[in-house]
Amino acid sequence: MPISIRPAGPADAPVIVEFNRLLALETESKVLDIATLSRGVAACLADPMKGLYYVAETKGEAIGQIGLTYEFSDWRDGWFWWIQSVYVAKDFRRQGIFGQLYDHVHQAARSDATVVGLRLYVERSNHIAKRTYLRLGMRESEYELLDLWPIDG
Repeated sequence: MPISIRPAGPADAPVIVEFNRLLALETESKVLDIATLSRGVAACLADPMKGLYYVAETKGEAIGQIGLTYEFSDWRDGWFWWIQSVYVAKDFRRQGIFGQLYDHVHQAARSDATVVGLRLYVERSNHIAKRTYLRLGMRESEYELLDLWPIDG
């Protein structure tokens, strides 16, 4: 099955929203607010400084996605690309689609001299995803993620 990977555009918003909705539900049993999610996806698609999505497709059908956001490291004088919103449609899993999306991002990062690394966070209980990321060459970090969300409480 031939797969193409391309940057997402505004016309991809509905499928990205749906993939993100399913991602949250399947991996964390979270029901996302669709209005908020739709605004967030639209914001990323409209402003590449907020983020970037790549879509994997076959025969014109979107079957997977990978999102990126950015963090500048003063310690390393370069950018970390944070991998986010990884999703492959159920009928296309276990066929190497995510590996192709990851490889696409990895190669793009390697060709950009300002990028010093890739990062992602994974739900502690998502052992399948973690094994996949490790198999692709990522390593566990010495850092733990802490957050304050929502900001007012």
